[in-house]
Amino acid sequence: MSERDDLLVSVTDEIRTYRKGDLPEPTPEHVDRWLSQFTPDQQLPFLREFDHVIRHTFITRKNIKGFIRHLVSNEKLAGKNPTAYWSSANFLDIQQNGHSQKEMLKLFSKCLEEECGLDLDDCGEDGGDFIYLDDVLFSGNRIGNDLEPWIVNEAPQAAKIHVIVAACHTLGNYLVERKLKGVIERSGKKITILFWRALTVENQKAHKNSSEVLWPTAIPNVAEVQAYMALPSKYPFEPRQPSTKPIKPFLSEAGRQILESEFLIAGAKIRAKSENPKPSIRPLGFSPFGLGFGSMIATYRNCPNNCPLAMWWGDPEATSGALHWYPLLQRETY
Repeated sequence: MSERDDLLVSVTDEIRTYRKGDLPEPTPEHVDRWLSQFTPDQQLPFLREFDHVIRHTFITRKNIKGFIRHLVSNEKLAGKNPTAYWSSANFLDIQQNGHSQKEMLKLFSKCLEEECGLDLDDCGEDGGDFIYLDDVLFSGNRIGNDLEPWIVNEAPQAAKIHVIVAACHTLGNYLVERKLKGVIERSGKKITILFWRALTVENQKAHKNSSEVLWPTAIPNVAEVQAYMALPSKYPFEPRQPSTKPIKPFLSEAGRQILESEFLIAGAKIRAKSENPKPSIRPLGFSPFGLGFGSMIATYRNCPNNCPLAMWWGDPEATSGALHWYPLLQRETY
């Protein structure tokens, strides 16, 4: 097989469990159909870099269960007697949008039964800690919007909340901590919030040169990109400086720049097909900032809209219009 064929198989193997049961299982032909939409002479170097990145950013069910299993017996969280700790813990089921919390609760329930012999439905006592579960923290909005009314209306006068996610982005983590600190102060309650994660992704503007998301070093001279750059923006884009060595999850600085450029071009073209798109719809993913969020983190359950539009946007059946883009990880919306 050619290098391209080998890489198509590798990407297919990595995303094989994506939305299993909801969508047809990915094939190399599916990945190739997606890839063929990018600039022809950049497709192979793009695929080399993408293959490396997706193997470090696609979170499988097995990944999450392993993280939870380790956390159940983590002495820093559960102390020397995990069974007693989890028996008294109160698991929150308060997510307003999506199903990720319910899925995380199912996985946690299985790990609790296997590790401690506990039934999650029987857990929970007055005075026990509170557990908020989600798969990934991106902007922090969902966690903040879920916890704010709970803190104000339902939380006891004193409590400890553990927010547990498989991965988090540093800007979202900072923003949600700041928001909830204000909520707690205004509530007059004594509440402590601690965050636990398996993976941290750097994406703060102050650290853009060491960021771990798509953050271009230059703007391609492509009509749709230039038209997008000409739009008024409250938070204009600032390029990062090229790195002298690869920064995770990227294989190389040169390969990273190809990913950034190709995803930006494709995203700008996708956006240009939409009539009156919302400002938050940005080429590198939904965000109020710059060119978009730029995350490469996706899970076996869904691809977040904070990833580049070209990863998840479109309808495989569309032949024209705004949805005429073939998605790699077709997104399930709320």
